[in-house]
Amino acid sequence: MTHKERLEALRATLGQHGLDGFLVPLTDAHMSEYVEKADRRLEWLTGFTGSAGTAVVLGERAAIFVDGRYTEQVKAEVDPALFAHLGVPATSPARWIAEQAASATRIGYDPWLTTRSFLARARAEAPAVQFVPVATNPLDRAWKDRPPLSLAPAIPHPIGFTGEAHTSKLARMGEAIRAGGAELAVIAALDSVAWAFNIRGSDVPRTPVARAFALVAADGTATLFLAPEKVTPDLVRHLGDTVSLRAYADFPAALGECGDCAVLVDSATCVAAIHDALEAAGARIVEGRDPAILMKACKNPVEAAGTRAAHVRDGAAVTRFLAFLDAEVPRGTLDELSAEAKLEEIRRESNLLRDLSFDSISAFGPNGAFPHYRSTPASNRRLEGNSLYLIDSGGQYPDGTTDITRTIAVGQPSPEMKDRFTRVLKGHIALATARFPRGTRGGQLDILARQHLWAAGLDYAHGTGHGVGSYLSVHEGPQRIAAATGAPGIEEPLQPGMILSNEPGFYKVGGYGIRIENLVLVVEDPRPGDVEPMLAFETLTLAPIDTRLVEPALLSRAEVDWLDGYHARVRETLSPLVDEATRQWLERATAPLAAPLSAAA
Repeated sequence: MTHKERLEALRATLGQHGLDGFLVPLTDAHMSEYVEKADRRLEWLTGFTGSAGTAVVLGERAAIFVDGRYTEQVKAEVDPALFAHLGVPATSPARWIAEQAASATRIGYDPWLTTRSFLARARAEAPAVQFVPVATNPLDRAWKDRPPLSLAPAIPHPIGFTGEAHTSKLARMGEAIRAGGAELAVIAALDSVAWAFNIRGSDVPRTPVARAFALVAADGTATLFLAPEKVTPDLVRHLGDTVSLRAYADFPAALGECGDCAVLVDSATCVAAIHDALEAAGARIVEGRDPAILMKACKNPVEAAGTRAAHVRDGAAVTRFLAFLDAEVPRGTLDELSAEAKLEEIRRESNLLRDLSFDSISAFGPNGAFPHYRSTPASNRRLEGNSLYLIDSGGQYPDGTTDITRTIAVGQPSPEMKDRFTRVLKGHIALATARFPRGTRGGQLDILARQHLWAAGLDYAHGTGHGVGSYLSVHEGPQRIAAATGAPGIEEPLQPGMILSNEPGFYKVGGYGIRIENLVLVVEDPRPGDVEPMLAFETLTLAPIDTRLVEPALLSRAEVDWLDGYHARVRETLSPLVDEATRQWLERATAPLAAPLSAAA
C-alpha cells in the first residue's frame, strides 16, 4: 500500500467508530521512545522514521507534528500533499484540531498509547472537541501486514554488571513506595522494569529490554508480567521467590484486582488505560514518580566502572574507524552507508557488542544539517570534495552504553566551517570543565555550551545533553541539559553517578552539520577552600577530535590545554589497544595543538 492508500484505509475505519479524526503517536504501551516494529504505527502511516512525532488524521485533512530536531527530516520523508508539516511547541495537535473544530468534534485516541497528561493539555487547548477512547485501534485494523510482537526471551543480567541484586533494588523501591503513601506501584517503562529486575531482552531494536509490566509492593515483593514464551528456566531461577510471574496479557485484569489499594502511578510513563482500569477497580491512585527512575539514573560504582571499560573498548573501535576513514576518503571509495557499515563491523570485532545503541547518523555535506538524519540508498552521499562528515553512533555492551559524535574534515574545510566547529568545541569544553554546587539543574548549565555560538548569532535546535543508561536506553531520564523552557528533565538536580551527553552542534541547512559529543559522568569534586559541596563532569568518551577543523586563534590557553590534555589521555589509553597503523595515525591525530596542524592531516 502507498501512504495515500494507508491514509484512506484509516479514514475508512473512522466512520465505523463514530469518529471525525484519530491521533497516531509514535510510542507503545510503555511510553517508549524506540519501539518494536509492530508499534511503528506513525512510520507505517506517514513514512516518518524519526523517534518523536504525532499525526492527526481528519476526514479531509491530516497533519504530522515534530520538534526542531526533525524539521528537515519530515520534509524529506512525509508527502506534504497528504500531511501538513507542523512544528511543536509552536503549535500542537490539539490546537490544530481546534482550528478544524467545524469538521472535527470527536477525535479518537488509543488509551494504551496516550497519557492522561497529554489528554489534559489537549482538552484544555481544544475545549470544544471530544477526545474519545477506542477499545480497538482503528489503524491496527487498516494495517493488514502488521508484524507480530517479539517473543525473544527475557535474559538475567549478572550482578557483576549491575552491582546490586534485584531483591535489593525491589526493597529500596518498596521503601520509596511506602514513603509516598502507597501500597503498590505500577512500573510501566521498559528500562525501569529491566533495571529493577536485572533482566535484559531484545524486543526493541537498539535498546536491550523485554516487553513487560510490573507491580511492585511496598514490602519489596513484585509481580512481573511477561509473555509466557519469554520465560525461561534461567529467568525463573534468577527471579526467585520474591517475584511472581504472570502473562503479559493478564496485566489489565491484574489492575482490576487492585481495589481498595493505594497505587503509585507515574503519569509520565503510565498510559491512560492504566489509570482508567485502576479507577474502575476502586483503587486510590497516588500520583508520583516511578521509584526506579532516579535510582537507575545514579549509577553505582560497579556500573560506573563498567561504563568506563565500555568506553575504552568503544573508543578503540571508533579510533580505528577514524584512521580507516582518513586513509580511504582520498581514494573516493566511501559513502555514508559504507562508512557506517564499516564502523559497525569494527565494533563487532570485539565480540562484546550486543547491538548498536541507536541507528547511526552517517551524514556528509548537506545531509549533516539534519540532526537526526538517517542515510538511505536514495539519500546516500559519497564522501568527496570539500565538506564535513558527521558520524553519530554508539554501542550496547553488557557493561555499558556508548554514544559518540565526531565531525571530520573531508578535503579542505572552509574558514566558516572552522569558525563554527571551533565555537562548538569551545562550548563543549566549557561544559566538560564546569564545576557546580549540588542542586544544580541541567537547564542552568545549557548556556555554557551555547554561549560562543550565541555570540556570533548562531544556535542549534536540540538539547545539549541527555541521560544515558547502563546497558539500557541511550536516552534515559530524568536528567537533561537543555535550554527549552519547560523541557522534561531540565529542572532535575544533577547527582553523582548520572551519565549525560555533552553534544553542542551547529547546522547550516543546505550546507553541513557539526556536532561534538562525549558522554560524561557526574562526580563529586571537593577542593581545598570549597564552602559548598561541588560536582563536576568526568569525560568518559575517548576518541580524537579533528584538529584540522580547529581555528586556534579562537581558543583560549585554557581551552588549548584541555584539548591537548584530552588528546594525551586518548593517546595513552588507546594506543595499546589498536594496530600499528592506527597507532601511528593516533599519534598524529592527537598531537598538541601547538604543533603544525598539517601534522594531523
